[in-house]
This record gives sequence, structure tokens and C-alpha cells, in this order.
Amino acid sequence: MTTRPTAPEPSEPSDPSEPSESSASSGHGYPDPSAPSAAPVPGEDFVPTPEDVRAYLRRIGAERPERADADALRDLHLRHLRTVPFENLSIHLGEDIVLEEKALLDKVIGAHRGGFCYEVNTAFAVLLRGLGYRVSLLQARVIGPEGRPGIPYDHMALLVETADGERLLADVGFGDHSHFPVRYDDREDQADPGGVFRLVDTPEGDVDVLRDGKPQYRMEVRPRRLADFTAGAWYHRTSPDSHFPRSLVCSLLTEEGRITLSDRKLITRTGTGRDERVLVGDDEVRGAYRDLFGIELDALPVVRGGMSSRGVKS
Repeated sequence: MTTRPTAPEPSEPSDPSEPSESSASSGHGYPDPSAPSAAPVPGEDFVPTPEDVRAYLRRIGAERPERADADALRDLHLRHLRTVPFENLSIHLGEDIVLEEKALLDKVIGAHRGGFCYEVNTAFAVLLRGLGYRVSLLQARVIGPEGRPGIPYDHMALLVETADGERLLADVGFGDHSHFPVRYDDREDQADPGGVFRLVDTPEGDVDVLRDGKPQYRMEVRPRRLADFTAGAWYHRTSPDSHFPRSLVCSLLTEEGRITLSDRKLITRTGTGRDERVLVGDDEVRGAYRDLFGIELDALPVVRGGMSSRGVKS
């Protein structure tokens, strides 16, 4: 099935050169995440093989946790952010974006790539299910500079339930965001190395995710199937109104801060400041992808603008 993709602005809305990444109440027979125990959406029945799980854990440098608890999720979340880049290279390499679990595992594990929210959050959800967590996909709309939500299915986030029944909001696909999962049922400020996060219920029954007091995105509480996100992915791949077709980004959390390659501009942030430099020549750019992000490229991505002739497959 060929679908149609948009791109939420890469993760740090305040700086377009770096990454960051909507509304109905639950019903229609779907499990409700506001209930004490939220089951995954019916139809999300892809089960990774034991080798898939072992390979994924090797990819992010993690040991298999003894229990599917909150501490293990925190460790997996942070390791994922430090090893699997937030990137939109496929759009500019002319590659199909395939919203299927096995294809996304092949991309993240086999090709040692990352992706944007739909890709990396789906892959992470598959890993977590393979480790015993219960995971639901939530659709969200990114809040723009003027305070208005974007299109439906603008973004994907994960509601994760641990073996102890604790519910956490995990998101490894928003670029510069929280380093650790956010407690889903907590409506107070939650300190994180990435900022102070807070979940706020809206009058319409949605949940706003705030970082340092600024709304980042608005989530529906109704779980969704992966196929539901294909229209949003198509828009973010092809629309000239989306940030993704108009710019290149590859970004990774580091122990010191964050590294981002925005086209040929390499941005390094640490606790002591920020450095920018323009890479010279294709060899230096290719080397940066390889040495900093672990991505081997035969050809460099080229910004192609909107309305690619190839689509997103589901």
C-alpha cells in the first residue's frame, strides 16, 4: 500500500538547524490509556524474533534487562538516543520509507541507520514488546511557533506499561527532547537532563507535553495502529510545507551534549558551549556520517524539496 507523508520540524523548534519533531478521545472499542491498564492496540501483533531482540540490544549497547521495569526502560531509552540518530536522510536519498515493523528493524539494526519519529519510535516499540513491555502508539500534533497544533499524525509517541503497571511516555523520535521517559500519570514538573517536562490535560481530553513551560506537542490518548501514521509520514516526506523535504538533519545525543549534521554544517553542543563549522568536500561529509553517526553512505543525500515521486509504503 502506498501512502503519503509531513515532517514536524526537526527536534529543537527554537533552532531550525537542529532537530525536534494531535485530537480525539478514546472510543470505538480501542483500549483507553487513561484506564488503569492500557493494552496495545489490536492488530499490533508483530513479534520480533529472539535474534532480532539480541541484535537490537547489541545495536544500542545494552544488556537484556532482567525485568521489564521502569529502571530498565530509562536505561534503554537513553542508550537508544545516544546510538540511533534522529535523521531524515531517506527523504533526500530517494529511498522508500516503509512503515512496517520488520523493514524498520532491518533499517535500524541491519543498515545501522536511524530515522524520523515514525521509524525510530516504531522500532523502539518492537524492541520493548520483545522485552515484555506493553506499548501503545499515540498520535500527536507538534505545536508550532505561533502556538497552534500541526496536522493530525504529525508525530508518534509511545505509551509504555511496565511489568509493575507503571505507565511512562517514551519518545526517542523528537530529536532534542527528554533523555528519559516521562511518567505518564504524573501531572507535576518532571526534571530531566533535557529540561523540565510536564504533562497537562486539555479540556478536549488530549494531553499536552510541555518542556520548560513551552508546549511541544499535543497527544491523543486513543492508541493507534502503525498504518494510521502513513498519511502523516507521506506529508512529512513530500509536502513543501513540511520542514523535512527542505532540509537535511542527522542528530545524536552524546554524553557531553548533542551533535548535529545539518546538510554540511556540523553543530557540536556541550555543557560549555556550541561550535559550528562547515565541512569541506564530499569525503569529509561522508566521514562525519561514518565516524560520528555510524552511517556508511555510498552516495550523499541531496535536498530535493517537496513532492517526491516515490512514496511511503505500509
